[in-house]
Amino acid sequence: MLIHPNPDPIAFSLGPVSVHWYGIMYLVAFVQFIILGRVRLKQPHIAAKGWTREHIDDMLFFGVLGVIIGGRLGEVLFYGFSYYASHPLEIFAVWKGGMSFHGGFLGVLVAMYLWARKAKFHLADVYDFIAPLVPLGYAAGRLGNFINHELPGRVASADLPWAMMWPGINFPVHPSPIYQALVDGLLVFIILWLFAMRARPRLAVGALYVTLYGCTRFFTEYFRTPDYEVDFLGFTISAGQMLSLPMILGGLLLLFFSYKFAAKPARKS
Repeated sequence: MLIHPNPDPIAFSLGPVSVHWYGIMYLVAFVQFIILGRVRLKQPHIAAKGWTREHIDDMLFFGVLGVIIGGRLGEVLFYGFSYYASHPLEIFAVWKGGMSFHGGFLGVLVAMYLWARKAKFHLADVYDFIAPLVPLGYAAGRLGNFINHELPGRVASADLPWAMMWPGINFPVHPSPIYQALVDGLLVFIILWLFAMRARPRLAVGALYVTLYGCTRFFTEYFRTPDYEVDFLGFTISAGQMLSLPMILGGLLLLFFSYKFAAKPARKS
């Protein structure tokens, strides 16, 4: 059995300003977005559409706003409305953790819509470009949750080699943020990156990401203590699973229509 290292959530302090590991993980996510984006620029089918480094930098600014505003609003509306209604100033305390992926996802969709209009790019091309850049950023965020000892898992057998004693919990649990970093983050990244290395029909890459994340998140939710549970068609599922179902269904439909109606992709030169 493992024991949670329970590190100090504050990485370092500069006078009265404390820098939290959670915030550093978001910085890591944004940096990897730039690095992977520049790698994407070297792929022939991406270069052929006129993408540049300046586009990535400009797009990142919009994306940061979408992640932070959407992620926080999602946390407030989807998971903690009663608490934040009683503690409204806590809504702004993002350094303490508490960011909803599904809210951040919607925030990024809106932000990229605004950027696409500004830059005069086809919106589907924007989604296809950024989709492979998202999963590792998500994984970094989950590592931030782990450092903050947030999102503890469900009860685990003490015989499980990686069962973990979690701060404030007197029984072993699944280290669910690590599961989600590895499955929802790293695994999805590998599959999506390999898929996106070749030219695909418009929106296929973005649709595959939505589908993959929805499926993996639905799976890893079985190991995470649910924020709350709901009855759906006679089954009890967690809030995260409920929010993932539209992603799975919508992603599959978009993937189907992408291949059915989109123009045949150009061959690589």
